[in-house]
Amino acid sequence: MSENQNLLAEQRRALILDEVRRRGGVRVNELTRRLNVSDMTVRRDLDALARQGVIEKVHGGAVPVVEASTHEPGFEAKSALELTAKEDIARAAAAMAVPGTAIALSGGTTTYALAQQLLDVPDLTVVTNSVRVADVFHCAQRSGVAGGARSGAATVVLTGGVRTPSDSLVGPVADQAIASLHFDVLFLGVHGISVEAGLSTPNLAEAETNRRFVQSARRVVVVADHTKWGTVGLSSFATLEQVDTFVTDAGLSAAAREEIEEHLPGLLVAGRIADDGS
Repeated sequence: MSENQNLLAEQRRALILDEVRRRGGVRVNELTRRLNVSDMTVRRDLDALARQGVIEKVHGGAVPVVEASTHEPGFEAKSALELTAKEDIARAAAAMAVPGTAIALSGGTTTYALAQQLLDVPDLTVVTNSVRVADVFHCAQRSGVAGGARSGAATVVLTGGVRTPSDSLVGPVADQAIASLHFDVLFLGVHGISVEAGLSTPNLAEAETNRRFVQSARRVVVVADHTKWGTVGLSSFATLEQVDTFVTDAGLSAAAREEIEEHLPGLLVAGRIADDGS
């Protein structure tokens, strides 16, 4: 069987993960036919997904890993997942940032990718509770001409607070700082988003901090890859009605897109939507 050269390994694995989660499990022989790749290629993909902790290999195939609603992966673990999707989302979301405005970026690996795309948007005021996001802007400023700040470089406000496994700052100090500010746009990363639970996170303190972010923003833009749709964390902090735009990637299924469009005023799918042959 000839290898399917049209799909990169990361794209294949995203499709496999989507199938596993949607169907509750898949067999190796089904994947070889669907993807038109060899048995060995599928098994390598399953090994890679199992190392990331998102599937569990079983005899002849794989099943999804069911995470507890309180499970919160660390930043490094999450940053290795859906890299292409996050880059596509970041580029699309960055186009929404208007020079000279005040924006907020919550913590997360997708907002981290977005921060890197925002470096060329001049005169932004950026409020964030993410140590990683703040570092992106600070490092860019230090790399300015002759060691000085770049012209039009963002003004960054980093909230205080207690650090979470995802390198976000949360708690009363962060909440008070955010509540006293007003943003033109909030770019919000989420652990999970669904019709029933809205936006949710496994961290109770982070839920309250995100709630303050939403309350302080004129416009709320959720940036999250397709695997976050249907995921529910321990604590909900916003309803879908409070979201103005959901920016996600082309891995989102057609059925999910239809469902989202019924509940959200704005859906932006970034990247090329692949033909799945259905």
